[in-house]
Amino acid sequence: MRCCLLVLSFLALPLFAAGTPSPDTLTGKLAIHDNAPATVETADHKIVTLDGDDTTLKVLTDKRLNGFEIVAKGKFTAPGKFTIGPSYNHSLLVRQNGKLKMITYWCDVCSIRDYTPGPCRCCQKETVLDLRDPNAPDGK
Repeated sequence: MRCCLLVLSFLALPLFAAGTPSPDTLTGKLAIHDNAPATVETADHKIVTLDGDDTTLKVLTDKRLNGFEIVAKGKFTAPGKFTIGPSYNHSLLVRQNGKLKMITYWCDVCSIRDYTPGPCRCCQKETVLDLRDPNAPDGK
């Protein structure tokens, strides 16, 4: 009986994989706005409003990222609206000097890295935007 269940579960894997939609990719220039959602201007000059999880929404309020070229993975949820995938997947990257970088924040007093802007959770000093190479072991 166990053998039959194991075989059936392996046969069902392609069905689940086939039903999983692949993410869309959005690229363009990021615009951070006061009291309004962040937007991206695409290469064909379309304006797309951004949404995402709580961590992503906090990042999308950081004025230091205004004007960066971004690459976001997620889904178009309506015309002109894009929901960025979960932050734990590093679904939002910025381009700096031609290279894609992961958005992180660093406290040089406590040596604590965070993924949202704001004060350090330990000393309360404002964290520094620290763009990191998502593929390098040391992040540099």
